[in-house]
Amino acid sequence: MKAAAIYARVSSEQQKEENTIASQTAALIDFAREQGYSVPDEWVIEDEGFSGASLLRPGLERLRDPRCRGSHSDRLIHSPDRLSRKYAYQVLLTEEFARHGVETIFLKAPHSDTPEDQLMLQFQGMIAEYERAQTSRTVPPRQAPSRQGRASLGSVCRTLWLPLHPQDQRGHRHATRSMPPKPKSCGWSTTSIRWAA
Repeated sequence: MKAAAIYARVSSEQQKEENTIASQTAALIDFAREQGYSVPDEWVIEDEGFSGASLLRPGLERLRDPRCRGSHSDRLIHSPDRLSRKYAYQVLLTEEFARHGVETIFLKAPHSDTPEDQLMLQFQGMIAEYERAQTSRTVPPRQAPSRQGRASLGSVCRTLWLPLHPQDQRGHRHATRSMPPKPKSCGWSTTSIRWAA
């Protein structure tokens, strides 16, 4: 019977509360049984609360460990975004495993090496990266720290408001520096440079 290591990951508190890591692991164990793999308990690897945008995860380090590579031929992972949320990292990791004779099998992805299935796998990786970028851009208001809170952490960038005309300094409370002097005519040109109003 062929041995395999299972890898599951969740990153957010909500995913941890909904126990999605347990459902990933259970689905992978069932898949392993159906495919004729044996999965030793010590190679059921879980990363709970770690972002898929980073390669610095304790479970992933165990999965990449040479001792694990030597005795287990395959890596069973729920979907490409559970391995990494960055497409480049997905390619890096799967190629690293392949160099050592280890196959990476995603439960929720095509299982063949046809060009069409490989293209589908690439699309899944790129979509996972896009979804991560979208969720990091749109933080729900209740989770966004207040300006006061960010200021206490030293992370507020104050916008520099400068008047458009050098004589128009009044009413601009945020101006922190004066405008450069008005350019002089260079003598050989008859046109003058004016500030935009």
